[in-house]
Amino acid sequence: MVDCGHLLDDIEGDFHLRGLEAAIANHDMAALFDWLMEIFSFQGISDQVAAGYLRQNGSVRWSDIEAALQSKPACPRLGSYWTFERCRYDKSSGSCSEPEHIDRCPLPRHRLRNGRLNQIAYSLFLFIRDVARGDLVSWIDQQLRQRAKDPVVAVEHVIGPMRHIFGVSDKVLAMTLASLFIGARRVKPRWFRIGVNLIAIDTLVHNFLHRSGILRRFGAEHPYGPRCYEDGGCAGIIRTVTSRIDARLFNSAYPANFPRMVQFAIWRFCAADGLNVCNGNMIDDTVACTNAACGLRQKCDHITLNLAKSR
Repeated sequence: MVDCGHLLDDIEGDFHLRGLEAAIANHDMAALFDWLMEIFSFQGISDQVAAGYLRQNGSVRWSDIEAALQSKPACPRLGSYWTFERCRYDKSSGSCSEPEHIDRCPLPRHRLRNGRLNQIAYSLFLFIRDVARGDLVSWIDQQLRQRAKDPVVAVEHVIGPMRHIFGVSDKVLAMTLASLFIGARRVKPRWFRIGVNLIAIDTLVHNFLHRSGILRRFGAEHPYGPRCYEDGGCAGIIRTVTSRIDARLFNSAYPANFPRMVQFAIWRFCAADGLNVCNGNMIDDTVACTNAACGLRQKCDHITLNLAKSR
């Protein structure tokens, strides 16, 4: 079915390739920002399209924004993280909330896929500079120390403030921080212990829990959205199930309790880039699933996906 034994190796391999262990150890904000912006560039579009655009045009780098802001542009939105709110730059129309400054503004000059990404880049840069005081690594350490025991509560002290970075959703933050924390296993063991508990619920995971009948069995039927993270929602159900699975059976280097692995296994089972089994392209959601070849068929309730009637 789904091979989960290489998840840790894949994350650590990417970390090694990009030099991120050294970046965290050395508090290298440029390297961390460049990696985060590349990850954030993949939201809202297929991975293939996003990767193609990055290959052709590149991304915006820490050094690009640092140099742009050193010239102290006149736009008042660029003064700080807090004043940047409501920039509203739109690439297609070339408009923003400060039209009298746009001709001299550095933000539109970066060749990103859309204006939303330009805003994300500046909002992220200003967050690191102003909120994290130029050191995201130390800021994360400080935020995590505030809630030492419960990893779910502890990570909210990181995601909570970062939730206000323009254009970055909870799902993207959870996915990104999970990779960051897990990949930092050797230099930040505490990050790793928290990262393995980070779960990102997207529509693929939610819809799988719905179609299979798992939500119904837990009395937790709900539409996709914030309720996925509330008590008794998708994330809580996955954590409950995970507590009964010893992840060391898949890889002896794994922690026994590894919610991120279980969530990843569900996502990979469904995703077109994974096993491509349980998704809207393969299933006619006007009727119950008829895939007789599905390895989970005998354990699935084959519930028709009808989010309009979910409650």
